[in-house]
Amino acid sequence: MADSETKTAATPNGSVPPTPQLRPLGQYIRDLSFENIVARKPISGEVKPDVSVQVSLDAKKRGDNDQYEIIGKFTITSKNKESDDTLFVMELEYGGVFATSNVPNEQLHPFLLIEGPRQMFPFIRRIVADVTHDGGFPALNLEPIDFVSLYRQGIAQRQAAAQKSEETPSA
Repeated sequence: MADSETKTAATPNGSVPPTPQLRPLGQYIRDLSFENIVARKPISGEVKPDVSVQVSLDAKKRGDNDQYEIIGKFTITSKNKESDDTLFVMELEYGGVFATSNVPNEQLHPFLLIEGPRQMFPFIRRIVADVTHDGGFPALNLEPIDFVSLYRQGIAQRQAAAQKSEETPSA
């Protein structure tokens, strides 16, 4: 069997470029809302929950140094499959402040919006599980999120919107 060597691309002068890093400086709940609809309006019959999760991400620079704030907005809605009645709605804005180093400018946007949320996700998942449990429902353990696909999807949506606005004649 071959040795478990890690191959690293070297620069033309033979040196290995420094590894890009994203170091968390702090994480926090920016906003949290949980609405238990069932507590106000009881639902009769069998309940088969259907949960939808919507995620949006944003990043912005903080000051003159290499610090960035990344905000993940999660809207989680649970409805009864049988009647389409809403069971609960949870909205969570979770933020993190990160320091970057060795990240080329052309790679900064995807690096922040993929790696930052990936580091924050275990904490977000725990908050969602605790709040749904404390709200009177079984703990909701979010499935892992593919932040690379989510980033690509966002880029494709922005490109489609830009093309549509170019095609629309102005009055």
